Amino acid sequence: MATVKVAVIEDDLPTSNQLKGWIEAARPGIEVHQWFSRDEAEAALARERYALVVLDIELGRERHAGVALINAINKQRQGTPVLVVSAMPATIYRSIMKALDAWDYLQKTTFEEADFIDTFLEILRAGRDKAEADKAPAADPGEELSLDPLRQSTPIWRKQRVNLPLTAQRILATLYARRGEVVSYDELCQVVKSGRNRDNIRKHVSTIRDAFREIDPDFDCIENVPMRGFRWVDLPTGRSRT
Repeated sequence: MATVKVAVIEDDLPTSNQLKGWIEAARPGIEVHQWFSRDEAEAALARERYALVVLDIELGRERHAGVALINAINKQRQGTPVLVVSAMPATIYRSIMKALDAWDYLQKTTFEEADFIDTFLEILRAGRDKAEADKAPAADPGEELSLDPLRQSTPIWRKQRVNLPLTAQRILATLYARRGEVVSYDELCQVVKSGRNRDNIRKHVSTIRDAFREIDPDFDCIENVPMRGFRWVDLPTGRSRT
């Protein structure tokens, strides 16, 4: 079996070593390559095939070096997933990273080791299973929503990509899998890694709705069921609930 290689691109040595330690503890036997500048990272990305790349946005004096590295990864068209770990405000940079097809964004000092490991392992599993997913039958073109996180970094709604972080994707997948049924708050809390409360669930659902409405202003398929939870309701194509 080929060795799984992961790149950690972080200019701060203690942070880089911490991330490396978390990764090795989560997946013994994994090979972690540490890079500390844009130049050496670009060279490594050109010669190595990584299962996953963990990177910071700001490297040394280059405030947006990570953005350039993500663009370089995307140009390779190998589908290498990227997990961004940065001190930059998530409220500003998460949407930017989603637009660049990064898998997820974790803001430094706001997450725990368990959050990082859960996110890391989930992305790694998706990448590992990509070959099998590519062999699976294509989604029914008649369906408006296509959920295939192993082949697409984002869901597809009416042939357009919906930019969502992983937690929101999990909630969306749960609602869509049980479309027509009420999915309770308690059930949705089991889907998220942290912030298991109703307010947080409502925020994630609001994020999902906003993302869909960016590409489809008439989107209205997620119904709020007061005091109970949410329900996905299929609507006729081109129509919204009034």
